Amino acid sequence: MKNAFVRLLADKDVLLADGATGTNLFAAGLAAGDAPELWNTDHRDKIIALYKGAVDAGSDLFLTNTFGSNASRLKLHGAQGRVFELSRVGAEIGREVADAASRPVVVAGSVGPTGEIMEPVGSLSHADAVEMFHEQAEGLKAGGADVLWLETISAPEEFRAAAEAFARAEMPWCGTMSFDTAGRTMMGVTSAQMVDLVDSLPHPPLAFGANCGTGASDLLRTVQGFAAAKATRPLIAKGNAGIPKYVDGHIHYDGTPDLMAEYAVMARDSGAKIIGGCCGTMPDHLRLMREALDMRPRGSVPPLAEIAEALGPFSSDTDGTETGAEQPQRRRRSRRRA
Repeated sequence: MKNAFVRLLADKDVLLADGATGTNLFAAGLAAGDAPELWNTDHRDKIIALYKGAVDAGSDLFLTNTFGSNASRLKLHGAQGRVFELSRVGAEIGREVADAASRPVVVAGSVGPTGEIMEPVGSLSHADAVEMFHEQAEGLKAGGADVLWLETISAPEEFRAAAEAFARAEMPWCGTMSFDTAGRTMMGVTSAQMVDLVDSLPHPPLAFGANCGTGASDLLRTVQGFAAAKATRPLIAKGNAGIPKYVDGHIHYDGTPDLMAEYAVMARDSGAKIIGGCCGTMPDHLRLMREALDMRPRGSVPPLAEIAEALGPFSSDTDGTETGAEQPQRRRRSRRRA
């Protein structure tokens, strides 16, 4: 029997993914600095509402509230012994919501970065990273996730470790990296290099692409970079709802539902098969994205100038792939999907 995610990929021209986790949970009362994953057991009703918000808005798949459900991140909250439990429960709630839907909906088990830097730059070994990812993967598998969803990765070493862990768990997966540094990831990976990375894996993802980053325009330039590098697997685009701004003591993303609807159509026309939102993307955004993808006919690949005019300027002059492009300085940073 084909995996539910594979069936949807075959049956539909384009899939609508979900929006933000953190932004929605902050609106529901999550305090800054708290671990969202603890809400899987402490506030089950709010996680159900999170998932249903995406499904009711028309999403074909949604990610579980397990982005930081690994031993390294949970240790910051004294919950490193609950990796399997919190991952399993996050997926179980998702399974419940998906199975109650009137149409096929895929539960994607979210797996974020460990929050540590891998050898040789940092101290996290390949073996330890594989173990962290494997523990989380087994919990998501036990909870009924259809597919694992690696996201917001910057380092190729961490991407490879996760792929090995998912193979050990015998789970299909998708993977995205965040291209937020002049068209490269924080650790210097370009769109073309990610295509090579994916093709080199013994257990490759079913689909891959980009999420988060600096804005919708930059993300679409990266998606076009994947296509230009002759990517053969379905592409994922999960861009932020505009640019974050600090307003009245809170982070606010300025991307309107109309802007995100335009982004969704441009992402599809740029070559993306799976389109969703990242930080700042709420159900209101998803509803208009669904409508736009269903109602507007497929068009030609939009020129970069047209993308910038519709969605806002690019944050850098290049996408990092040009000959002689400057390598970004490596730095340590820990982010989560907001």
